[in-house]
Amino acid sequence: MPPSFIYRNSTIYESVMRLLYGRYYEDRYIALAKLIPAGSSVLDLCCGPGVLYTRYLKGKSASYVGLDINERFIEGLKSQGGTGIVMDLRDDNPLPKADYIVMQASLYHFIPRASQMVARMLKSANRQVIIAEPIQNLTSSSNPLLALAGRLFTNPGSGDQPHRFTESDLDRLISGLGTDCTQSFLIPGGREKIYVLNASNE
Repeated sequence: MPPSFIYRNSTIYESVMRLLYGRYYEDRYIALAKLIPAGSSVLDLCCGPGVLYTRYLKGKSASYVGLDINERFIEGLKSQGGTGIVMDLRDDNPLPKADYIVMQASLYHFIPRASQMVARMLKSANRQVIIAEPIQNLTSSSNPLLALAGRLFTNPGSGDQPHRFTESDLDRLISGLGTDCTQSFLIPGGREKIYVLNASNE
């Protein structure tokens, strides 16, 4: 299935993200990068254009791998010196191992199996899983046109994504995992919430 237009070009994608996050756009990446020590190995799920690596982790000598269903995003990441793999994460294959496994603004793509996705991440992380997920979404807008846009323009290539999380939804999901959540906090502006989970080393 062809992706929505915002996923067809990294410039368009980032422009839309900047519009959504406004002056807090950089803060989401800064908050994530602060949680990852220099020299760590990082697996970035649904990495998009790989902005976390190219602007925030590359200078920290991180060993980075980005996974995404979008071939153009992966090609762009590789052209900037990053390692990227085209992968549809909806299957149940084990994830590559890494010290830190990160997912930004993409967990909603796995509803209603989001908890299983997080469990896979925890099994593959050597140290921690870091999830940053929007809790303010266009799909919940009182404006019907904005809500429709939120539903129609968020297909990364795997189908439309009509469902989103609220903060209470995410809190319940994380608490229901039975794992150690060491931190949870809102990014500046309150659009996203970040959760830091200790890995399952069973």
